[in-house]
Amino acid sequence: MEKIIEIFQYEFAIRALIASSMVGVMCGILGCFIVLRNMSLIGDALSHAILPGVVVGYLIAGYSVLGFFTGSVIAGLMAAIMITWIQRNVKTQEDAAIGIVFTSMFAIGVMGISWLTHQEGVHLDLKDFLFGNVLGISNQDLIMTALVLGFTLICVIAFYRYFFITTFESVIAQTLGISVSTMHYFLMLLLSFAVVASLQSVGVILVVAMLITPASTAYLLTYRLDRMLVIAALVGLFSSILGLMLAIVFETTPGPAMTVTATLFYLLAVFFSPKRGLVSIYLKRREMRRQILREDVLKQALKLQEVNGANPERIAADLGLSSQQVGTLLKHLERKGYLLLKGKEIELSQQGVRRGYELIRAHRLWETYQVEMMGLNADQIHLEAEKYEHILTEALVEALAKQLGYPEKDPHGSPIPKIEE
Repeated sequence: MEKIIEIFQYEFAIRALIASSMVGVMCGILGCFIVLRNMSLIGDALSHAILPGVVVGYLIAGYSVLGFFTGSVIAGLMAAIMITWIQRNVKTQEDAAIGIVFTSMFAIGVMGISWLTHQEGVHLDLKDFLFGNVLGISNQDLIMTALVLGFTLICVIAFYRYFFITTFESVIAQTLGISVSTMHYFLMLLLSFAVVASLQSVGVILVVAMLITPASTAYLLTYRLDRMLVIAALVGLFSSILGLMLAIVFETTPGPAMTVTATLFYLLAVFFSPKRGLVSIYLKRREMRRQILREDVLKQALKLQEVNGANPERIAADLGLSSQQVGTLLKHLERKGYLLLKGKEIELSQQGVRRGYELIRAHRLWETYQVEMMGLNADQIHLEAEKYEHILTEALVEALAKQLGYPEKDPHGSPIPKIEE
């Protein structure tokens, strides 16, 4: 902590922090549209394809931030136009077209910068363009990044509805008179701006990570685009700040540290996202399996109660479960008010009886549907009905009954209970 405080007493460190934060926010927001449009490779292509623009900008204006910016943006737009033209007019796979354009332009840029570095009085370091040099950011770089961020935010807010509809429903957008191709190239323009602004912070190789990773993290955390934009911006912001601090503490390069930090945020979302996280999915599936077992026990208890009384041992034998499992399931059902345990005897409540008959009704109606509507034999339908009885909603069960003409018996001859009874 002392090292961080000491470093941030210097002006260059403050500039690095501000620039990194702006790049994180900008890349996070634009990355949402890139990810949702399945254009991740396009972002990678533009980040590499701007190097020839850097060379041309240097040849025309010398070591000028404005020259680098203008040349890089033009090179990025040229790459986007060439990729789109090849995809639409040449019999080449989309990803192949992207690979052809960006590798060739990247190679030209590397060759150009290598040639320039051999000229007398030229101080261009290819490594700085590839991996960034956030600690060497000047006030001009800072102003340019701020202007690009401001322009990006204004454009996203002003054209949010157009970006939204062309991202999710391009056909509807065309019927409404919105030019999908215009919005595509406009997004490429903003993306080119973001890539150029990120040159000094993370470099052309790692900028694609800052475009994709925060957006992918946000995608796991929400289903709404507006929230996704905010979350991606925050993830990009914190990834940049924490990455820079980690680089200072561990004395490593800031650009890769920011990328690794963003990846760690993504992994946290992968495992712990409330809706799409692996842990959440596992817990939901486990609870679903337990719910199915509880309902199987309840249904079996109802069937046994109709004959000569239900007890845990008989239920365990009929369902192939251990006595301990059945005991745990019965206690849960008792807490929910479905039954009452009296020693080894089980007495179902009115709520338990109703739920049991609902399961039996769903099971037998689905068996009937499989035979009458799907043409299956009676010996093919039981296992499927065992699964679907737990997930068919009351509305779906009633729709089945109505479509089948409210049958009284299933294909096996067993009566189909009516809920009102």
